[in-house]
Amino acid sequence: MSESTPAEEAATEVFVAHRELLFSVVYGMLGLVADTEDVLQETWLAWAARAGAADGAEIESPRAYLVRIAVNKALARQDAVRRRRETYVGPWLPEPLLTPEVVVGDASGEVERGESVSMALLVVLETLTPVERAVFVLHEVFGYRHTETAAILGRSPSAVRQLAHRAREHVQARRPRFQTDPLVRRRVTERFAAAVSGGDLAELLEVLAPEVVMWADGGGKATAAGRQPVHGRDLVAELLLRGGSRNASRLRVVFGRVNGDPSALLYAGDGPFAVLVLELAPDSDLVTGIYFVTNPDKLAHLG
Repeated sequence: MSESTPAEEAATEVFVAHRELLFSVVYGMLGLVADTEDVLQETWLAWAARAGAADGAEIESPRAYLVRIAVNKALARQDAVRRRRETYVGPWLPEPLLTPEVVVGDASGEVERGESVSMALLVVLETLTPVERAVFVLHEVFGYRHTETAAILGRSPSAVRQLAHRAREHVQARRPRFQTDPLVRRRVTERFAAAVSGGDLAELLEVLAPEVVMWADGGGKATAAGRQPVHGRDLVAELLLRGGSRNASRLRVVFGRVNGDPSALLYAGDGPFAVLVLELAPDSDLVTGIYFVTNPDKLAHLG
């Protein structure tokens, strides 16, 4: 096996230095871990070929070049992802992504958390066109200027500005921006999990907002609450307690962060069984959204 050349080693070093950024951008566009990894592999192959070309001119900004490759390859993959969704059984949720706990006062942790795209936001982003979603992720999540995004997408700055405006209005109409105290969300998640596992209907009803909606993504491969999102406190509580009574004795609950939010991870033996993410009403500790992923294909990477 031949040794790497200095040019190949330099190309690898540059790619590795930007890999976390590329993963975050592409995952924000696709919401799928395996597809994101595939796009990064395609990006690496394109980058290695370009960086190692003997007659190639020097790349002025490797970061910009890599992001442009990754974004456009993610856009090219969107058709395949949407075709899969058209035949998907039941509600579709993103693949949950574990994120580190944020230490109070840790600036790097706050930056990483700021770049996390929550489960609730990813669900809303699914309603955008692929290009609108790319523009929203680059501008709203990662702070790219419209001129930078235009260069990445090969569009004019004015066109990108219009796309950004439409995407922002669309997202705001469906998910107004507000910050929930992570400690409150963690406390409510623990209370919610205890009520479900303990079969405590009265406690569960106190936690749920009257207009609560539950998305349960089993993908036809695991138990889930029907083929459509479930609306209303009474029906949601009934379904949760029915499932909790069947599974409580064999499940272990671990609290952590998924997509930047305090969440509950449920394990059966050594393997993941489900991920639970709650959304709270503004300035409240009532649960308005429940995102419950049980599809084993979407949990495999959690090991």
